[in-house]
Amino acid sequence: MRIDVRLGTGLSRIAGGPRLAVDVADGATVNDVLVRVAEERPAIAAGLPSALTVVRGTQVDGERVLADGEEVAVLTPVAGG
Repeated sequence: MRIDVRLGTGLSRIAGGPRLAVDVADGATVNDVLVRVAEERPAIAAGLPSALTVVRGTQVDGERVLADGEEVAVLTPVAGG
């Protein structure tokens, strides 16, 4: 199945763009998608473990099972002062 991945600003700069599409097996989880993204874009792999993942406007954990065509937003936390 195909999952759309939207990268937050920091990751999208490194990846060369804000959107990716990855193919994963049916029943794949958010973690499976992150593993595939890291394989396809090794430059952003270091930023993925600390990233927040959002599906349908709700923050989700890595065990969330995805459906074909869903979008996973991968956002890096920021701190301000």
